[in-house]
Amino acid sequence: MSLKDKVLAKIIEQGTLPLFFHSNKEESIDILRTLYRAGIRVFEFTNRGPEAFDVFKSLVLARDMEMPDLYLGIGTIKSVEDAQKFLQIGADFIVAPLVNPAVGALVHQQDKLWIPGCMTPTEIYTAQQQDAALIKLFPANILGPAFMSAIRELFKDQKFMPTGGVEIEMENLKAWFKSGVCAVGMGSKLIDPKNTVNLFENTKLALEFVSKAR
Repeated sequence: MSLKDKVLAKIIEQGTLPLFFHSNKEESIDILRTLYRAGIRVFEFTNRGPEAFDVFKSLVLARDMEMPDLYLGIGTIKSVEDAQKFLQIGADFIVAPLVNPAVGALVHQQDKLWIPGCMTPTEIYTAQQQDAALIKLFPANILGPAFMSAIRELFKDQKFMPTGGVEIEMENLKAWFKSGVCAVGMGSKLIDPKNTVNLFENTKLALEFVSKAR
């Protein structure tokens, strides 16, 4: 099985893709370790600040030494230049807030998973033309499960993952999975880099809720 297929299978199996940005290397590694201890095996670091490249490098090193079965992806990738930079230092997959066909082509060349963000049927169709195996519905709190339910018949075999404002709450999760998504992205609702006291317990709870909501 290719790395692309392994990452996709793991996201679907896990049912959620946690994501965060933090400018501090050590604190980011600590967060990653906590997520891993709680059961996370695929994770997205977001390219949201000038420190992201160096922090991601340190996460890859920590992963290679301590968590070899963890897949590490980089998010908020809008340009080919950024995609190339992070792929070169070991990103297992690329997540984007938009559809840039050139980024998709680059990621496909390396046989890795590209997850573009879409908000409209036209954008979804464009992403499909670029062979996006998984599409991020973004921002999820604006679109809502009703949007997914409405478009599901238009894109029957497409896999979707809402991200942005998904709640760690049973009814919200049930609504999303009932609408037809294969996983949910969880950012600030799960991970607050400034307050990680309950991160382990909250991550365990999120995985449990996702499992029950499906």
